[in-house]
Amino acid sequence: MDQLTAEFGGARRVGTGVGPVLEKFSGVHRIAVLRGGGLGDLMFALPAVSALAAAYPEAEITLLGTPVHQDILAVTDSPVSRVEILPHAEGVRPGEEDQAAVDAFFTRMRSMGLDLAVQLHGGGRYSNPFLLRLGARHTVGTRTPDAAHLERSIPYLYYQHEPLRALEVAGFAGAYPRDLEARLVPVKQTDYNASTDDGGGAPLVVIHPGATDPRRRWPAARFADLAEACAAEGFRVSVVGDQSEQSLAAEIAAGASSGRVRSVAGSLDMAQLVALLASASVVVGNDSGPRHLAQALGVPTVGIYWAGNIINAGPLGRSHHRLHASWATSCPVCGIDVTQVGWTAPRCPHDASLVEGVPVAGVLDDVLSLAAAGRTGGRA
Repeated sequence: MDQLTAEFGGARRVGTGVGPVLEKFSGVHRIAVLRGGGLGDLMFALPAVSALAAAYPEAEITLLGTPVHQDILAVTDSPVSRVEILPHAEGVRPGEEDQAAVDAFFTRMRSMGLDLAVQLHGGGRYSNPFLLRLGARHTVGTRTPDAAHLERSIPYLYYQHEPLRALEVAGFAGAYPRDLEARLVPVKQTDYNASTDDGGGAPLVVIHPGATDPRRRWPAARFADLAEACAAEGFRVSVVGDQSEQSLAAEIAAGASSGRVRSVAGSLDMAQLVALLASASVVVGNDSGPRHLAQALGVPTVGIYWAGNIINAGPLGRSHHRLHASWATSCPVCGIDVTQVGWTAPRCPHDASLVEGVPVAGVLDDVLSLAAAGRTGGRA
């Protein structure tokens, strides 16, 4: 029986994707998708954007995102038509809020005459009121019990795979899934050679040791040991990161004690990062943006994850992507339960790594296995 509930916005169910697929909206020519955050957050949203593009092929899709989103979409093909940079606003984009800039943003967006606004940015406590200010004819998204209602919404429960959550939201806009995970292709080949003078032609391993949450970071010493072992196996190793991660990357390169290992952290623009990742045999990283980007580019990856983050952000397949999980459930400093996360659970002040116990040997085995599969034609 069809559910004509308030959360369905009175629409009928017409099929099943990740969840119910509801009736499409009529007359949709301009769509806005709200997803702030970092590089990984964009990768989580792209499958839903692809689904919306397929459901509404005549529509222009505007991503309401951040500068890093604009940078990556400028150098890759994607279903996004344009990017509008979000103003700094509580719960939407961190930073000092400028009310004049916020007002100008909404004036500009309302002038576009949006037909559909889709919220893929968390539970909606802040993002749903933000979305409603866009003035779109139709609104779809997620919501916690304390969040403002949209026309159609699914309940936000923290432990759900983020790309699949976004696809469930897209289903409420009448869009069936096309891809389950992000897929990106560089718009042009960037001439970036990551080889050293004495290592050109050797297969490349790229390491990204950073993560937004310090608790998701494998210790630098572990990465250094891995880099040294990869170099001993004949690989070139490039350690990547942004400017804030330069000292971390330098520490790893120095600890590896090999001329085949070097840091390029802070020295690459987005096109060069894409080119470097795309040229790698394997990319190794924590649950972080560059690892998600490498996956979207079709590059094999090895990820070091806290178990809870696998639920929300782990790759779905294992032919090209391997995971090494830490099953820690409490903070190693104070013992607080770290599995209770989301809007209401307290976060202790400690940043001790939750993935420190992941051994190097297993990660190295997967690097060698994936690289070998690529050399024998196993890589797509």
